[in-house]
Amino acid sequence: MVYLRRSHEHGPSDLGWLQSRHTFSFGNYYDPDHMGVSVLRVINDDQVRPGAGFATHSHQDMEIISYVKQGAIEHKDSMGNVEVLPAGEFQLMSAGTGVTHSEYNPSDRQALSFLQIWIQPAVMGVTPGYQQKPFGVNKGLTPIVSPDGRDGTLRIHQDAYLYQLRLDPGQVDQYRLVAGLTSYVHVISGRLSVNEYSLEAGDGIGLSDVAMIQFDAQDNTEALLFDLP
Repeated sequence: MVYLRRSHEHGPSDLGWLQSRHTFSFGNYYDPDHMGVSVLRVINDDQVRPGAGFATHSHQDMEIISYVKQGAIEHKDSMGNVEVLPAGEFQLMSAGTGVTHSEYNPSDRQALSFLQIWIQPAVMGVTPGYQQKPFGVNKGLTPIVSPDGRDGTLRIHQDAYLYQLRLDPGQVDQYRLVAGLTSYVHVISGRLSVNEYSLEAGDGIGLSDVAMIQFDAQDNTEALLFDLP
C-alpha cells in the first residue's frame, strides 16, 4: 500500500501570530480521508512570529514530539520543566494523566519554525514525562525515538520508532521495514525519491507491505521516518 500526501494538499491555518500547515485533520481543518497514518495523528508545520506562542493549555494521553527547524522554543510545564529547545533538537512530552504547558518564541526578531507531531499512546493514564535531546547531524538514518529508549533514544509509550534522515545530493540509503509495521516518511527540506516516488519539502508518503525503502537525495535533504504499528 502507498499513501501519498503532497504539501500543497495540507490544511492551512492563519491565526495572525501563527501560520500552520496541517498534514492531517487538525483544529478547524477536517478531512475524513486524511486522519493520520496508524497511530501517527498529527504533523503540523508551525511558523510562530517573534514574541508570540501557545499560552498555557492542557493535554492528556498523547505522545507529543517537537522538532525545531529555525529559532527556538521556550517551554514551561506543570511538571516543573523550564527549557529552551533550540533548532536541531527533539522534545518528547508524554501527556499521560494530564499536563499543562506553554510554548513561546522568545526572540523579538526571528520567526520560530517547528514541527509538532502527535502519536497516540498504546497505554493510557501513564505518569507524564518530558525528554529533550540533540542527536547531531550525521548522514544517513539516526534513531531518535523508540519504545524502550534503546541506544540513547527518547522513550515513547507506543510500539513506534522515529528516525532522522540526512543525505547529501546524490547520496543513497536504504531501510528494511520491520515486519508488520507501517512506515511514513515526511520530508523536511530538499528533494528525495522514496522507492521511486519523488518528494519535495512538506511531502509525505506512507508505505506498508514492502520489504525495503530506498532513499535517493537530489539535494541536501532532511526527512523523518516513522515506523508505526
